[in-house]
Amino acid sequence: MKVLLAEDDRHIREGLRDILLAEGYDTITAGDGLEALRLYQADAPHFVLLDIMMPGANGYDVCREIRSRDPDVPIIFISAKTEEIDRVVGLELGGDDFIVKPFGVKEVVARIRAVTRRCLRARGPAHAPPFTMADLEVFPAELRARRGEVTFELSLREVGILRLLQEYTGRVVDRDTFFNRLWGLDHAPNSRTLDQQVSKLRRRIELDPASPRLIRTVHGIGYRFDG
Repeated sequence: MKVLLAEDDRHIREGLRDILLAEGYDTITAGDGLEALRLYQADAPHFVLLDIMMPGANGYDVCREIRSRDPDVPIIFISAKTEEIDRVVGLELGGDDFIVKPFGVKEVVARIRAVTRRCLRARGPAHAPPFTMADLEVFPAELRARRGEVTFELSLREVGILRLLQEYTGRVVDRDTFFNRLWGLDHAPNSRTLDQQVSKLRRRIELDPASPRLIRTVHGIGYRFDG
């Protein structure tokens, strides 16, 4: 899923980009409003994170232009403006949500996942059908998995890891396949990136993370789900 992030503060832009990449999004960034409009037209992102106070064209103007072209693409404003009127203006122009600086990582992740669920639901159930791994039910369009009455929140990338393992049931998924399918051919994560993601996922979804049943390690190669 592709996200356009428009933010003129380099440090905030890079921090948000890191959050989005860790969640599993293909992220394109702009440092001003005019660049954001150019990238929006060129790359057709699935949703937009938009700072308000930017050079070239402010976030309100960018939102207005995007809405004239597409009434449905989700837009989240990011701003240091805290007055109620600023939020009202943003929402009246067609923004879907409003994140106030300074913000926490958990807040950003929660709001991004909420927008992602909306995008996935809009594509219809055929695009992201549920699947089962042993006693775990995975619901990609909800970014959630369930075991009985227990629900697990998932990132977009974690859903991708589980879907790939289920697709290759009984066979080893090697590291290159994970990286090419979930990170992209133009992205080269370090050798520990996948292991760290799997370790974190195991701690949440495995009944016994020390003796996993869903995501088994095949040393020197990758991971396997046996079914």
